[in-house]
Amino acid sequence: MNFFERQHAARGTTVRLVLLFTLAVLTIVVAIDLVVLFLVRGNTASGIAGALIAATVVTLLLIGGGTLTKMIALRAGGAAVAQSVGAVPIDATTSDPVLRRFVNVVEEMSIASGVPVPRLFVLEQEEGINAFAAGYTPSDAAIAATAGALRQLNRDELQGVIGHEFSHVLNGDMRLNVRLIGLLNGILLLGLVGLRVLAFGGGGGGGGRDSKRDGNPVLVIALALLVLGFIGQFFAALIKAAVSRQREWLADASAVQFTRQSAGLVGALKKIAGLPAGSALQDRHGERQVSHMLFGEGTRSVSRFWATHPPLLERIAVLEPGFDAVQAAQLGQSYAADGPDGMAEDAALGLVGTSAPAPVDAVVRVEPRDTGNRVATFSPDDLERGRVISDSIAPQFRQLAGQPSTAVPLVLALLLDPDRRVREQQLQIITSRMGRADAVAAAGFVDLVAGLPPIHRLPVASLAVPVVVARPPGRLNALVGTLDAMAAADATITLFEYCLTRLVAGYVRDSLEPAKRSRPGRVAMTQVPEATLTLLAVVAAAGNADPSVAEHAFTASVQHLMPGQSVDYAPPPDCAAALDGGWEALDSLDPRAKQQLVEALVLAVRDDGVVTVAEAELLRATCGLLHCPLPALLT
Repeated sequence: MNFFERQHAARGTTVRLVLLFTLAVLTIVVAIDLVVLFLVRGNTASGIAGALIAATVVTLLLIGGGTLTKMIALRAGGAAVAQSVGAVPIDATTSDPVLRRFVNVVEEMSIASGVPVPRLFVLEQEEGINAFAAGYTPSDAAIAATAGALRQLNRDELQGVIGHEFSHVLNGDMRLNVRLIGLLNGILLLGLVGLRVLAFGGGGGGGGRDSKRDGNPVLVIALALLVLGFIGQFFAALIKAAVSRQREWLADASAVQFTRQSAGLVGALKKIAGLPAGSALQDRHGERQVSHMLFGEGTRSVSRFWATHPPLLERIAVLEPGFDAVQAAQLGQSYAADGPDGMAEDAALGLVGTSAPAPVDAVVRVEPRDTGNRVATFSPDDLERGRVISDSIAPQFRQLAGQPSTAVPLVLALLLDPDRRVREQQLQIITSRMGRADAVAAAGFVDLVAGLPPIHRLPVASLAVPVVVARPPGRLNALVGTLDAMAAADATITLFEYCLTRLVAGYVRDSLEPAKRSRPGRVAMTQVPEATLTLLAVVAAAGNADPSVAEHAFTASVQHLMPGQSVDYAPPPDCAAALDGGWEALDSLDPRAKQQLVEALVLAVRDDGVVTVAEAELLRATCGLLHCPLPALLT
């Protein structure tokens, strides 16, 4: 399945998850009621009914309260999940070679796939090799890796692991995984309550032997909660396993597809198989919360039935047929004598230092029929193109984009006009809305930004996204308003100004309301004809100065969506205002309708056989606003 088909299928997965959760809750309630019924069997009918009602209400309150509390806590998205398990943020400008390599690998994949750079975290106390991706949308995504993974994997192996996690980012797995944490927290809370009562109250009713002989009420409660806790843990593990294993196979396959080599991924899996720590996490509470999100099993499962991941040796054998337990044991002996050092392996493999980027096509010609297979994924050529773009961005831009004090001024500076009069007006806007410090900093970047190649402008903004969206909501809303006012300062909004302002606004909204903004749409194309035709007309006009050529592109794209229908080509006089009125409607389209729309957009862009910078920027911005990330089309 491609991205759009997976989004469509995700609804069924979500329904099954809710049904499993409901079944688990009902089973727990029935089990607790049976225990209570046994304990109060000698009471009157009204006493039994009261006890059963009380037990049911308390159980549902515990589950509902635990679920609701966790979901509210996770509203902040991927960063909240990473921090909840003790992960520490990584400074994007770090000079630590191990962390710098991690940052570089993620940035290359982000640029290649057309998504904002995720926020990065490290689990500093974890020696096992593991990682996870969390969040609702790519704009609020976080990727965390253990210190053991960053230190022991070489670059190819780290790229394989991150490719696996990027599959979860691009395929929409993250949203399901975060919702799963929230749903299961209520069930897991029951288990914690049962264990705590048993541990701290089971033997201490205060009445000694006589109290126990007469029926210590604490022991009775502990027994009921112990049963409740056991059932809760059972169902939590069962549900996580049910939704996780198949997605891990898909992520492994995607990682190989992204990098066009299996050596990196299989090398990481072999190290997990051969090292004593494997992929285990020492933080048991954190592991229980994110076990279904991890690259490898966070703990040894008592049964394959409850395992959240396919068996490790089977994952390896798919990539390298013939690998077995004997070879894993031999690796273990080898690592016992000399543990792996990823950076040393990089040096031996010639992966350290800067090398000349491999030549790649400057322009990618995209066929509409292939677009569905390109959205929310990337090929090895795309990855190499991402590396070329990443490597060619001047170091000072990377430094500025990664620092809280300069990331926002840098984004603002991208909109500063070459005309001094207009620029002074824009700086006044920044001062009044954001403060003098941001205005002074942005003004200081004028000459630097003037030398930035056009094709690097949106990637530089993407590098700044994880730092920008970490600001308080009030500051983010002020930034969106400031960018809009700056773009309109000269009464004319260029195509680049429009793309940058709307993309940043989209990223901000995704970060502020990640759960709401990540829901797949259900609207049919026939319900939003005006917004659809307006978008096609603007895209056709953007890449063709000749109205007749633009009309030809528009007609071709319309025929793809509405075969046999005749529609007049009438681009709106105010493109920005016309487009702004349609984004929400277009983003609410059913995934399969979105695929048709994106294919029609590609048809309009490549109608004349050339992809210009303006067209590439508009197409990627449009796909970004529709939550359909598209790989880079130009270097």
